[in-house]
Amino acid sequence: MNPIIALLKEHNISDEQIKAVFQALTENPLMAMATVQQLPIPPEKLQQLMGLVMQNPALIKEAVAELGLDYSKVEAAKAQLNK
Repeated sequence: MNPIIALLKEHNISDEQIKAVFQALTENPLMAMATVQQLPIPPEKLQQLMGLVMQNPALIKEAVAELGLDYSKVEAAKAQLNK
């Protein structure tokens, strides 16, 4: 299991909420951050999660694939942010 998803499940985040976070990520990465911050995860674990993503951004792609979402939308959103 993807470590990001595992950490979310460790804090009793439902599959529905996890999918919503990654759906938000594929549509609007900035909105996804707000969604993640609203989850009942202690700040130190949230910081650990962010560090994990920063060290290995490929984990996002893996998690999106594991959840059956379209990663090309993440790439399109990233390209839009870089303009």
